[in-house]
Amino acid sequence: MEYAYLVGRIIVGIYYLSSGVRHFTHHKMMADYAAAKGVPAAKVAVPGSGLLLLIGGLSLLLGFQPLIGIVAILVFLLPTTFMIHNFWTISEPMQKMGEMVNFTKNWALFGYTLMLLAIPRPWPFSVGG
Repeated sequence: MEYAYLVGRIIVGIYYLSSGVRHFTHHKMMADYAAAKGVPAAKVAVPGSGLLLLIGGLSLLLGFQPLIGIVAILVFLLPTTFMIHNFWTISEPMQKMGEMVNFTKNWALFGYTLMLLAIPRPWPFSVGG
């Protein structure tokens, strides 16, 4: 069971790391989109949120200071889910459906991340506590 947990942790850690990297490699596109969604100071918010994802992803991947990583991910997910994926404000059906999919995905990730708080520390195969 510990190996399944490790594989899952690697998958999730890489998911968050790759998402965080995209906040920097696609900064202009993401900042323009965030600004269009009403995010204040989007040019600063995008790399800031990317940093949260990098911290969270690395923490989960390595099992290093998982509480810090969990908090970073929760701080990223809560405003992003409601500000960026606000499907209830969209009238165009295809765009609304896409935002609804992303909203529910983020909401599920938020729930999963809360569940990580219940896993006793240090985590199996962790670099540190």
